[in-house]
Amino acid sequence: QKRMVDELVEAGCEYVQLDEPSYTGYVDRETLARIAARGEDPMKNLVRAVDASNAVIEGSSGKSCFGIHICRGNRASMWHREGSYDGIADYLFNNLKFDRMLLEYDTERAGGFEPLRFVPKNGPTVVLGLITTKTGDLETVDDLLGRIEDAQRYIDIDQLALSPQCGFASGIGGNYLSEDQQWQKFELIMEVAEKVWG
Repeated sequence: QKRMVDELVEAGCEYVQLDEPSYTGYVDRETLARIAARGEDPMKNLVRAVDASNAVIEGSSGKSCFGIHICRGNRASMWHREGSYDGIADYLFNNLKFDRMLLEYDTERAGGFEPLRFVPKNGPTVVLGLITTKTGDLETVDDLLGRIEDAQRYIDIDQLALSPQCGFASGIGGNYLSEDQQWQKFELIMEVAEKVWG
């Protein structure tokens, strides 16, 4: 992966993103039980995982922006894990060396925004994944504005951005929404972003 990232940067790629759904395993009860059954220490595993993610982008030169996406699974409108970021936020947000952290926040599975208090000031931009890609149900402008306002209690608005919670499809099976519904969600994101950030 490191070689691939270096080649992308050298080729002039301005944005490189890693997908790391494994991080939410450290807050998911069933996954934690499997880790314990193997006799492993979840915190040691988390530290190794963060080191591995950082190693992929370490020393990369150029003007590339590096993002890391943390979700709970996305296949055929299903998910694989549940749990808030509370148990990993302090370590994760203070040790990942990425410019953007894209966090799933479309349902109660992700918990509240309180863990965002651990994001360093003047640190990475937190991209709130408030728009679900799992169904075609369209969120409302007012609801999204309210949730962004809630997040601002823990992190400055200048460190926030908005996105879908994950991709609209996966390599295994696409999610259950139409192409028109997908584009409606993108238009909603643009409308809300304009209202919040201008």
